Amino acid sequence: MTAVEAPADAVPPFPADPGQTVAPIPGRRSGLRRWLPVTGVIVLIAAAAIGMLIFLGYNIGLTGLAVGLTAAILPVPLLASAFAWLDRYEPEPVKYLIFCFAWGAAVATAAALAVNTGAAWLFDKIGLPDALVAVLVAPFIEESMKALGPLLLFWRRRAEWSGITDGIVYCGLSALGFAMVENVLYLGGHGYAAGAEQYGPATGLTNVFLIFIVRILFTGFAHPLFTSMTGIGLGLAARTADRNVRWLAPIGGLLLAMILHGTFNLLPTLSAATGQSLIMLYGYLGFMVPFFFAVVGFAIALRSWEGRLTERVLHHYVRTGWFAPPEVAALGSLGRRHSARQWAKRVAGPHGGKAMKSFQFAATRLAILRDGMQRGLAGDQNEMVKATFEERELLGAITGYRSVFAGRDPQTPPAWWDGQLYRISFPDGVVRTVAPPAEPVMPVPVQLPPAYAYGPPPFAPHPGQQYPGQQYPGQQPPQYPGPQYPGQYPPPYK
Repeated sequence: MTAVEAPADAVPPFPADPGQTVAPIPGRRSGLRRWLPVTGVIVLIAAAAIGMLIFLGYNIGLTGLAVGLTAAILPVPLLASAFAWLDRYEPEPVKYLIFCFAWGAAVATAAALAVNTGAAWLFDKIGLPDALVAVLVAPFIEESMKALGPLLLFWRRRAEWSGITDGIVYCGLSALGFAMVENVLYLGGHGYAAGAEQYGPATGLTNVFLIFIVRILFTGFAHPLFTSMTGIGLGLAARTADRNVRWLAPIGGLLLAMILHGTFNLLPTLSAATGQSLIMLYGYLGFMVPFFFAVVGFAIALRSWEGRLTERVLHHYVRTGWFAPPEVAALGSLGRRHSARQWAKRVAGPHGGKAMKSFQFAATRLAILRDGMQRGLAGDQNEMVKATFEERELLGAITGYRSVFAGRDPQTPPAWWDGQLYRISFPDGVVRTVAPPAEPVMPVPVQLPPAYAYGPPPFAPHPGQQYPGQQYPGQQPPQYPGPQYPGQYPPPYK
């Protein structure tokens, strides 16, 4: 075992002093060193976006730009929601998702437009057909530029990449932004502007409708599908300690994206050159559609990986008392997580539901972090120290989130997990130990006697609720008896 690898059971024990705190994570940049690159990226994206708007407005007219932009935006919310649905276990920061989309819509399209236009001029000079640009040049420059934004994010914020799912989401959103702006050119320029100039606005709108069906309904998946290959490569690189895989996986994914893109563009080129429209039909139905559904199935299967990962990894923390077995079991699927949020909202109000949601996200992040530590993803001792501090921050945050909803269900006696046994406070006031079942299950609610014949209730009802026939004003629900890190975790809910 190397110095930067962590054994599977090397999880932090309960702190001996509940008041101990966690030092801040070392190595975080601040001030000018942090904000200068961010400012540069924002300026680059803004300049590219302004340039694209000027180019499109000048070439297809303001009306064509408005029509094309309106039609091109229509599918974006649906496709963006699909990527968000894919990443529900550990949603990525919104700012990074916006960055990838904006990069594809502005920087990637501007660079690709410049290179493709220059290549078309060069091919014309040397006597090559313009159609070859779509086959030989466009796949290379477009896939490279779409991938560059997520690649920059991978380089500067690698901690935000938890696996292949994140790669598909980041690269897919970059491709979605690219496709949206490209569709503006086709719908507003080749569709509305060309038709309106020859036969009037009605013909232009008819062209927009026909192009919308072909480019968005039938082939709208193309750009995200191609670039997701690069995302898969980057996701593999993010979860391996092998240096060869870290380099070869992204390169292989990018090359596969270029090949798929070139093949897709080759189909209509061959159909037009030979006059055989069936080439496009057979290629589309025989290869592109099956490949698309195969990738969708692969992504859906990966979606549950993070849920299963929590069950595989967090049991190490169960042994040291950070989690109870039912808590880990409740993280294993989205259905269980939804039920847990509903329960927390019922017993602790809206704040409880929000705290449970944050608890689940932090627990998933903790599982991914621990899995990376076990895989040896920390490249050196300094990275291992950072990971260890982040682990303790997450454990402190989880404890804080739990305190919002733990011990507030009037139908469940107060109980806690000590790493080996459950300690349950029975209605007679005696705390007894109970062994866990062979398989972790969700706890079964216990209906307490309405008159509390065995003494006062173990804790007060949630505000707004009363026990039948008796009130106990002034009592507060107990805090969860786990480790506390005052001041080191975020607010109890987001």
